[in-house]
Amino acid sequence: MKSPGDVGQSSVSVFEVPPQDHGLRLDVVVSRHVPVLSRSRVARLAREGRLQVDGQPRKAGWRVKAGQVVRVEVPPPEPTGLRPEEIPLDVVYEDADVLVVNKPAGLTVHPAPGHRSGTLVNALLARVPDLQGIGGALRPGIVHRLDKDTSGLLVVAKTEEAHQRLTAQLRDRTMERTYLAIVRGEVRDERGVISAPLGRHPVHRKRFAVVPGGRPAVTYYEVLERFSGFTLLACRLETGRTHQIRVHLSSLGHPVVGDPVYGRVRVPEIARQALHAARVEFTHPRTGRRLACTAPLPEDFARLLARLREEAGAAVAVSPGRGAGVGAP
Repeated sequence: MKSPGDVGQSSVSVFEVPPQDHGLRLDVVVSRHVPVLSRSRVARLAREGRLQVDGQPRKAGWRVKAGQVVRVEVPPPEPTGLRPEEIPLDVVYEDADVLVVNKPAGLTVHPAPGHRSGTLVNALLARVPDLQGIGGALRPGIVHRLDKDTSGLLVVAKTEEAHQRLTAQLRDRTMERTYLAIVRGEVRDERGVISAPLGRHPVHRKRFAVVPGGRPAVTYYEVLERFSGFTLLACRLETGRTHQIRVHLSSLGHPVVGDPVYGRVRVPEIARQALHAARVEFTHPRTGRRLACTAPLPEDFARLLARLREEAGAAVAVSPGRGAGVGAP
């Protein structure tokens, strides 16, 4: 049996449904028995007719029975047509399995229609041209994403196995990601938790909002410094929804400074949201060691912070690692 995700060839997995999986959805059972495949990937394979139960193609929601034989065919990754580009990268950590990059603000992570070049993916293809296909495409295995105008640390898996194990840590919430944010207003509580579901804005479809029935989202925050009209926060993500920190803080009445979508609080020092992914900690997918990486403040963020401290008469240094222990209040 070939391993799903082998580059350049199809792979097939065949297994019998055990008694404990009787009555479960097909996509749930497949993702349990072939853990390298996410449920969204399994659903796509089902739409393509690549999931069979007792020789018959079935949909992702099909309820299986104990003893049935499931066959999963995974096609080889398809070339994306993306070309490598020699874009400088600030690499914080790298070995045979993992790459941690300090992404500058303004650099888009993934290519999109009409934007096929000048991205982090293009840069990664130049640095590591033999990255394995992950998720059905020949592209670097970015484990999580950052908004274009958010700076800081981003984790990349260099092998299929590393990607599987790192994404599992995201799912199980054992990968810790800490951000620094400068927000409008003086946050009252020293620390707190924002647990509010997120989804598409009901009117502005390119924005996200706290909406009933949205996807669960949890952000922990801790006050590091207060200034006149502003606060420096450390935020830790329990979940990783699109724009999560920006939307959650805005919902508290403390939008991120410089955020053009959720805050519109303009200051001369920074022309984008004052949000920086300062620290990431995870278990190395091969060695099992805990690995922690930090990224220094970018120039624009540091310039704004220096001005606020000067105005407040404060000179307290804040390390990017501070706030790593942000937890439930």
